[in-house]
Amino acid sequence: MIEKLNNIMKDEILSLEKLLGALDKQHEYVVKNEILKLEKVVEEIEECNREIAKWEMERRNLTKGKTMSSIVEELKDMEIEKNYRKMRTLLEELNVQKDANEMLIKQGLGFTTRMLQILNPDRSAKTYSPYGKMK
Repeated sequence: MIEKLNNIMKDEILSLEKLLGALDKQHEYVVKNEILKLEKVVEEIEECNREIAKWEMERRNLTKGKTMSSIVEELKDMEIEKNYRKMRTLLEELNVQKDANEMLIKQGLGFTTRMLQILNPDRSAKTYSPYGKMK
């Protein structure tokens, strides 16, 4: 069981590293405003997610629903512990990269929306609030 779990964890780590690479590409394309390349990266990200889910299901079937931290404590195998720590680190990096990409995309959408409002202003009658601001 230890050897099989270790192999599954190694495969999952490779999949997580591929996903991190795809998110880095996405970040680069968002910064450079390369919209067409962004669509290709989305497919790559989805493929990486499917692969990670496959490995995670295999790992969960092998561990029978136990948490990984308890399994690492029980087995006291140095290689499994090292792989577990590496997985945790990669997951944190993935979370940070995902949040950064989402923030950049939202900023870009906000900027685009604002530019569209400037280019195509609302033609309805303007009224003033009690504070002198236009509604």
